[in-house]
Amino acid sequence: MISSKAVYGCSFALMNHMLKKFGIEVSFVDMTVPENINRAIKENTKLIFLETPINPNLVVLDLEKICAIAKNNQLLSVVDNTFLTPILQQPAKFGADIVIHSATKYLNGHGDVVGGIVCGNNEMITDIKLTTLKDIGATMSPHDAWLIMRGIKTLPIRMERHCKNAQIVAEFLEQHKAVAHVYYPGLKSHPGHQFIGKQMKGAGGVIAFELNTDLGGGADFINNMRLFSIAVSLGDAESLIQHPASMTHSPYTAEERAEAALPML
Repeated sequence: MISSKAVYGCSFALMNHMLKKFGIEVSFVDMTVPENINRAIKENTKLIFLETPINPNLVVLDLEKICAIAKNNQLLSVVDNTFLTPILQQPAKFGADIVIHSATKYLNGHGDVVGGIVCGNNEMITDIKLTTLKDIGATMSPHDAWLIMRGIKTLPIRMERHCKNAQIVAEFLEQHKAVAHVYYPGLKSHPGHQFIGKQMKGAGGVIAFELNTDLGGGADFINNMRLFSIAVSLGDAESLIQHPASMTHSPYTAEERAEAALPML
């Protein structure tokens, strides 16, 4: 399979560490240049995996171009749409075969469920249900499913507010003298801003930024938060903050983070 170099830390750990044990080879490429995917395709390549915007640097990838490459080469395309939800982005409209969500986040919206959702055509999902899901056992409880269905009822209005609040905070941070760089597609300075209104309806509620300090200074900043809790989730009613290099993206080595354009995050 082929994956973008930057992905959620545990997705990277699964692909870079666990899948190797099952004889699955993963090629990590910079998908901001879609042609890199063509160069990485081998005779045994079966699948392309990506997330957009990417966790945590908020890089936006071109779904239409990447999914077209997958179809032209008879490969499955899998898109993690957790950061935007179906309200703000619908990858299937751009040709994605499978769309996945961490339902723990925005879909549930209340911070009281751990779950995931896989979306695809009926034939594919039926096959997953009757084989892989049954044998591996990652089956959601009825109560957790109900909590997620409850959360989805308010998803449109929640995503609207998430985007509105994040935009205000991102614009504030961009002007602050203590901040070196802000990563948020809602800002006109962000390369992914061009996709809003085309691929994405909004930029979501996650912001990444770098401070004009070192690692210790960043830790001091986070440890002195008053309104934000230190935690790795997102998408519920609480404001959370985390340090990717030592938390969500700790499965990456420093060298791997640098390769994936995550050096300071």
